[in-house]
Amino acid sequence: MSFRLQPPAPARPNRCQLFGPGSNTRLFEKMAASAADVINIDLEDSVAPSDKDVARQNTIEAINTVDWGKKYLSVRINGLDSPFWYRDVVDLLEQASDRLDQIMIPKVGCAADIYAVDALVTSIEAAKGRKKPISFEVIIESAAGISHVEEIAAASPRLQAISLGAADFAASMGMSTTGIGGTQENYYMLHEGQRHWSDPWHWAQTAIVAACRTHGILPVDGPFGDFSDDEGFRAQARRSATLGMVGKWAIHPKQIALSNEVFTPSDEAVNEAREILQAMEEAKARGEGATTYKGRLVDIASIKQAEVIVKQAEMIASQ
Repeated sequence: MSFRLQPPAPARPNRCQLFGPGSNTRLFEKMAASAADVINIDLEDSVAPSDKDVARQNTIEAINTVDWGKKYLSVRINGLDSPFWYRDVVDLLEQASDRLDQIMIPKVGCAADIYAVDALVTSIEAAKGRKKPISFEVIIESAAGISHVEEIAAASPRLQAISLGAADFAASMGMSTTGIGGTQENYYMLHEGQRHWSDPWHWAQTAIVAACRTHGILPVDGPFGDFSDDEGFRAQARRSATLGMVGKWAIHPKQIALSNEVFTPSDEAVNEAREILQAMEEAKARGEGATTYKGRLVDIASIKQAEVIVKQAEMIASQ
């Protein structure tokens, strides 16, 4: 272990982030009543340029009037390369109540992008006397973003989560695909004449997870575009969870249950983790640093792995 301890990520459920456009007010109550842990009202890609002002005001009104319960409430602002983002930040911070938890910043390419938003947010919070600091989530959606993900993760104490935005990321990288997440038809290996599809997003997800865990931030998988493919979504989510991501976006209500299913530890996994912890406690009482559990070696590292599962289950149950 490095002398610099790895800080813990925010202790809140983030299994599913449900997205809905700020231009569609009919969705707000349904989103609030959903089983998603995080609500992302979108002012960016799902809102036409001519609807930006209306969507922003709809969103502010919804923040102030809808009962969001225990949902972590986030708004995705427009990109810093647009003429809309500054007004998104100013109006949200000046007109929305403290029920707003987070601003999501899209297409972040470097730490300076976060600095720009942070400076504006900090100034408005001070001027308006806002009591609850706004947190940030950023989306890695470009070659620059993945190249600078380490410095991005360290850019602001407001930063709580980083997501991978597969579609814009693929476009920025020049990838030969129109798919959003999941395996891709032409990204395969041959073994004895059989095709085996691997995951083209794996390396980017791993880079995001490593940067997030280094700086105590939640790593989140982004959208899966084909919402008619439940098994494809599950497969993508399971790969993400195995890598260390804590949740995934839902771009359709049917994906909420799928995401919660994958990112909630099963009873079997929790029971096994607790049994490992108990076995190690008994080993320590005997003066041993390792023991066997179901025919396999468990040691101090096993405790850390088991604790991750138990703490995650307890956090979800507490909600």
